[in-house]
Order: sequence, then structure tokens, then C-alpha cells
Amino acid sequence: MVGKWHLGFYKRGCLPTQRGFDTFFGSLLGSGDYYSHYKCEGPGMCGYDLYEGEEAAWEQDRGLYSTVMFTRKAVSILASHNPHLQPLFLYLAYQAVHSPLQVPARYLERYKGIPNPHRRKYAAMVSCLDEAIHNLTLALKQFGYYDNTVIVYSTDNGGQPLAGGSNWPLRGSKATYWEGGIRGVGFVHSPLLVKKGSKCQSLVHITDWFPTLVTLGGGTLDEDLNLDGYDIWEAISEGRPSPRLDILHNIDPIYTKAKNGSWKAGYGLWNTAIQAALRVGHWKLLTGVPGYSDWVPPQTFSNQRLTTRHHNERVRWDRGKSVWLFNITADPYERIDLSQRYPHIVKKMLMRLVQYNKTAVPVRFPAKDLRSNPQYNGGVWGPWYKDEKQEREDEEEEYNNLFKHHFGKRRWKIKSKNKKLKRKAEH
Repeated sequence: MVGKWHLGFYKRGCLPTQRGFDTFFGSLLGSGDYYSHYKCEGPGMCGYDLYEGEEAAWEQDRGLYSTVMFTRKAVSILASHNPHLQPLFLYLAYQAVHSPLQVPARYLERYKGIPNPHRRKYAAMVSCLDEAIHNLTLALKQFGYYDNTVIVYSTDNGGQPLAGGSNWPLRGSKATYWEGGIRGVGFVHSPLLVKKGSKCQSLVHITDWFPTLVTLGGGTLDEDLNLDGYDIWEAISEGRPSPRLDILHNIDPIYTKAKNGSWKAGYGLWNTAIQAALRVGHWKLLTGVPGYSDWVPPQTFSNQRLTTRHHNERVRWDRGKSVWLFNITADPYERIDLSQRYPHIVKKMLMRLVQYNKTAVPVRFPAKDLRSNPQYNGGVWGPWYKDEKQEREDEEEEYNNLFKHHFGKRRWKIKSKNKKLKRKAEH
């Protein structure tokens, strides 16, 4: 794996190389400086965040812009591997495009005509990313991978308009359950595709990549795994219907509750104060507080602050609501709420939410642990938690190392003394 992990690291067992990857080069946090690879989470809470395997990559760090650095690392992996002897899975998670908005000056030159500074930097960062994908594709061809390779390119969430992103004409933004926050753009490129240049209109969720790629690579999956994902290769490659019929976007019982949400609004089936989002076929149901709900036009030709613009289309009638129903196929922009018109559909989807919620693992959201501060870990963001068993094992290992070191030194002294006595005897 190369790039951004962002899946936890409170203990060593959470690191990429402990979770299935043979190698890892990248960052553990969700964001950081593109050049120095430092990140501050608050006053006095700053640290270094670049790893090689399970150790800080101080020696490998040349202060390179991360998009360039990760691409070079990925190309070096391709160059050192023989695709004809062993298959390869490479997960390349670029930091771009994400705040902080940083980019080499040469990419900014072509976007002088965009007055909005955030949008200008954002566009430049995307161009650098485009160039990186181009270079990676050339490497796949140069080292003999391309003809038997599947490239999956996908975002992880919608854009943040306040930081140069745009989801127009979709509603909402990153960290919301509107389509602008959850509908991720992406593509699949491969000589192995049966129907090239086609558009997949089927439901696809991130959990589908695991069974799809394992099966595509010739692997097998046990039937009792009870996976959330489906093998969607035929839907992508051949345009066949997707086996996926629904997507649980989320149920978050600890997020801010909707003030006007209630069991009554949920027909006694569901407390609509709870934040949740579900897609079934054409239908999408939202409850609770879905998040920032405006339609924000592109800021390419404006440097005005979004809060002062009259055409943000801020929706007042959403206040007081806790249930929405949309036909996403007919209304992907989520402008027409159909919850009052089709209460029977709402009830069916609320029942589906209840079924999903029965399988939910209890939420564990502990308070911040001061031991996570990099200043207690050599100035590096990394694992800090140790349970009693691990602490005992570490103490035993430390004792054994000291014992070996001491015992080795004693053996060396004895050997040295014997050699001296032997030389004296010979003389």
C-alpha cells in the first residue's frame, strides 16, 4: 500500500502491515502538510506523519510534494516486481485532493483566469493528480502489467465547496448524506473490460470492491463470510444488472439529534431524530439531520464568500423536518421531497432501517487519549495504546534483549581473556 491510511492506528495491530498489506509507505492521518508531512491536531499536538512499514520514514523523506512522492514510490514497486511470476495488488491512496490546499507553483500558472483562490489551487492540484495517474499508467505499460491490469479510480466522498470543491448540481457537500456528499465519482479502466466506454448506472458501494477484486484475481471467498459487498464485475464490464439492490449509507446514533424528530414521525417504527440514510432501488430515505443541504454553484468565476451569495438556494422549508424521501433516478438533485405523498414507501424503508440496525455493533467512541500526543512518541503520530498483555510482552522482550546483550558482552570478554592467556602461554 502507498498513500493515506486513515483507518486508525491507536495500537500496532491497526497498522496497514497488520491488516493484510505486505508493505506500506504513506501517512496514517487523514490530512497533513503535503511537503513537510507534519500535522497539528491542536496547540501542542503536532507530529510527523510519514511511514515506511511500521516505522517513521525520516530517512526516506526528501520533502517532496506527496502526490509526486507517492507516485514515485508506486512506480518503484512496479519496477521491482515481476508481473509474470506473481500477481500484484497495489492500493494507492493519494492525499490529493484534500485540504490543506497546496500545490507546486508550475501547476497554478495555467489557472490564472480563476479568481477564486481556493478553486484555483484545487484545479491545479487536480492537474498534478492527472499527471500522476498518467505517469503511473505509463509505468504499468513499461513494466509489462497493463494488458492484464484493472485500474479502479474512485473518490471517497463528495467535495467541500468551502475548500474549492464542487458537487454542483447535486445537493449538499462532504460529510453530509445528500447526494453531493455520498455520490462518489470514479471509473474503471482495463483492457479486460468487455464493454469499454460505457456508463454504469447500477448501485455500487465501496464494500463491493473486495469480493469483486478477489474474484477477478482468481481468489475464492468462503460462503460463511457473510460479506456486505457483492461481486459487481459483470455489471461494470458487461453492463449487466448489479446484484446490489440497496445501500445503507449510515445509521449514526450519537450524531446531533434532530430537534423535531420523534417516534411518531417515524410511524412508531423508527426515531427520526437519529441520523440515517438508506437507498433501496430508486428510493432514498433520510432521517435526523442529514447535514448542510444547499445546492452550491461552482465558484470558478467568483471570489465572493459563499455566505454572502444570494443564489446559494438556501432551503428554509427543511427546518423542522426529520424525514425525507426522494426518487433519486428521477430527481438526483433531491429537490422534490416525496415523504408525504408516499407514506407507505417511507414505512417500508423505515422497517429496512430497523432490520439493519439490529445487526449494528454497539458504538464505541472513547474520549481523546492524551497518550496519543506525538510529543510522547518521539514526535511521531503512531500507535500509543498497549494493553496489559502487550506491556508484559514488551517488558519481557526488553529484558531478554538486555540479557542477550549482557550475556554476549560477557562471552566476548571471556573469549578475549582466553585469547590473551593463550598468547602469554605461547610466549
